[in-house]
Parts: sequence; C-alpha cells; structure tokens
Amino acid sequence: MTQRSIIVVGAGAGGLVAAGRAAELGAHVLVLEKMGEAGKKILVSGKERCNLTNTAPLDQFLRYYGRNGQFLRNAYQRFFREELLALLTRLGVETQVERGGRVFPTSGRAVDVRDALLRYATGGRADIRYHAAVQTLAVREGAMAGVTLVNGDFLGADAVILATGGASWPDTGSTGDGFRMAQEVGHTIVPLRPALVPLTVKERGLAKILQGVSLRNVTCAFYVSKEGSKEKVLPMPYPLPPTGEMLFTHFGVSGPLILTAALGVVDALRAGQRVTLSIDLKPGMTVEEVRSRLQREFEEYAHRQLPTLLRGWLPQTLAEALAGLSGVASERPVHTLRAAEREGLVRLLKDFRWEITGALPLAAAMVTAGGVALKEVDPVSFASRKVAGLYLVGETLDLAADTGGFNLQAAFTGGYLAGQHAAGG
Repeated sequence: MTQRSIIVVGAGAGGLVAAGRAAELGAHVLVLEKMGEAGKKILVSGKERCNLTNTAPLDQFLRYYGRNGQFLRNAYQRFFREELLALLTRLGVETQVERGGRVFPTSGRAVDVRDALLRYATGGRADIRYHAAVQTLAVREGAMAGVTLVNGDFLGADAVILATGGASWPDTGSTGDGFRMAQEVGHTIVPLRPALVPLTVKERGLAKILQGVSLRNVTCAFYVSKEGSKEKVLPMPYPLPPTGEMLFTHFGVSGPLILTAALGVVDALRAGQRVTLSIDLKPGMTVEEVRSRLQREFEEYAHRQLPTLLRGWLPQTLAEALAGLSGVASERPVHTLRAAEREGLVRLLKDFRWEITGALPLAAAMVTAGGVALKEVDPVSFASRKVAGLYLVGETLDLAADTGGFNLQAAFTGGYLAGQHAAGG
C-alpha cells in the first residue's frame, strides 16, 4: 500500500492530534505552522491551565454547543473524553476534575499538554515546519493536490487537514486564514461573530463607577424587543446556571454569566433587536421578602442614610451607586422614604437594568462563532463534502461552545478522526 502524504495546516490542538493520529497510522505527515511555536492558543487556554474537557454526560455535553451540538454526536461515539484522557495518560499527562466537571492537567500547566501533543505528533514522525504560512489550497479536478505557501512554494499532498483555528486571539496565530481558504475552494462560511465575549452597555458612566465590582450568586436575564413590540425573554445559546458570577468593566459587563450569554446577545443585536440585561442582585429572596427586609431595616435603623444601609446588602461601590439611582438624597434618613421610593429600591435590587449596545471585537473573544457550514462536512470523518481529500476541524467549523472544556474537546475529537480518515484508517 502506498504511503499517503498529508499536510496539516496549523499546529494547534486539532492540528497536533490530527498529525499524531495520521502519523501513527503510517502516513507521511507535514505540519505547517505560520507562527514560530506550536499550540500558542493551548498555552493561554483555561487561564494557562488548559481546561481539556468536561465530565458532563454526552447528551448534556452536546447542549453546550447550542443548536449545532448534534453534529458531534457520531464523532463523540468514536473518540470522546475517555479516549482523550487515555491518550493523554499514554503521553504522560495526568488529569484531575475540578468545579463544574472541568478537567485540567494535574500539574495545572497548559504547557504540559502542548508538549505532550507535540510528542504525539513528532513521535509518530510527523514533521513540523514553522514560519510556514499557507496562502491557498490547491485543488485539481475536485480533489486536494496540496497547498501553496505565501512565498510561492507549492507542496503536494494526498490530503490536507485545515486546522487553522478561528479569528479570536490573533496573537496566537488565529487570524481567520482558514475561513478564507475554505471559501476559496467552494465552502460556505456562516458569518463570523464573537462568542464568549464581554458586552458593552449604554450606561458607560455608571459602568466606569462600578468598574472592578465582582458579583457572586446573582441571576442574569436578557430581554429583547423591537420598536413598538412587547419585551420578551432572549433564548440563550447555551444553558445558563441558576446563579453565577459577573463583573462590571469600564465599558460594560463581563464574567462567566455574561460570556455564556454573549453569543445570543450578539445575534439579537445583529438582527436589529434592542437588548436589555436584568440583574437580580438577590435571587435567593422573593420580591416580597426583599420588600419586607427593607421595611424591617428602615424601622430598625431609622436614622441611617440609604448608602450606609445598602452596604449590608451589596459591595460598597454598588451600594452607593444604587442609592444614587434610587433618586433618594444621600443625607435623608431611611425612615423618611415614601412607599414609592421603597418600591423603587426593590426594583433595583431584583431587576437592575442595563441596555446592551454591543460586544468587544472578535479579536477579544474567547471563541469564534460561525465558520464552515456543517452541512458541507461529514460528521464522522470531518471530510469536506465539497473537495475530496480536504478535512476541516476545530474553530474552522461553525461550532462554538460554552466555556468548560467543550471547545477543546471538539478540536481534539475532530483532529483525531480527521487524521485517522485522511490516513486511510
């Protein structure tokens, strides 16, 4: 049997696993990486600790990819968490489970994962060429023939695995090259949008005052409306936890709850809808319980001023901001507040509203949403249905998941199966 030659474009998570699998099946593999180092995005993932995957059961796991999750079902039945962790163990990387089912290397070092994947690729005798940027994919008679580098060199191959990443974190080399190359050979690109990204707000002045304030155990809800229409709840792309954490920034809001909701917000804004964020600062209490506690404290601490009293409820900066938003003069003792003023406070505590104006740019997002349309890719082999011998993995595809190890698992699985099928395994 003739040894197959395979070019892998990109030495990230998907590319390194693809190279390792293809090489161990006997293919001649060349990895082309435009940066001077492999796996730069792996190195910064999970706050430089590399959240590899998650312990969630398969059906729940797939929900964290939103509407496109079912694309991965067949692939995960062939190479999923157990197979990934077994591979990493073979490569010398032990793992541990942390909060939320997140799986990390026991060492807590992303570099150990990157180095292990490099060993997997080069130990299988794949070659890696750095500072080798690909310009175009070469197609002849509907099949891959190789690639052309930016310097004009042509490199022939029986198959090409496109693992160039998305368009987020451009400093790591993910600058969207794969989308352009895939489109040039006939693939449809679903519009790119930032996912897992901080959001901007209309109330910039208030945001600057609250910059750095972190909230725990709060609930966030997003509402959408168009001019003249009734407000309704915005469906979320990924499951939101009942309560969680968020952070105020000088431009708006961030933190886990916000990042999880961001793609849904971005898509609603693109559709011309008005988006409002509602924060329940006291989700453990009903409206009536908040009202009753306020009334008790107004009676018990009758001569306190409102900013001082609210410090027992909220971080100091937020307490002072809410007192200001209530319209109650700061020098007034709380026993002088009228019923309408008390109700205003209840609304602020249970329904603290912000108008969302947008998101930070795609380059600032953790993940790129959009990419090669999934209907044009085989869900088992990750082979292109447009060009024979072309395989597409990782963020090149229209697959964007929530945080928690889901994005890396998709890259690892796609890389492994693409490498296997490209090598004829």
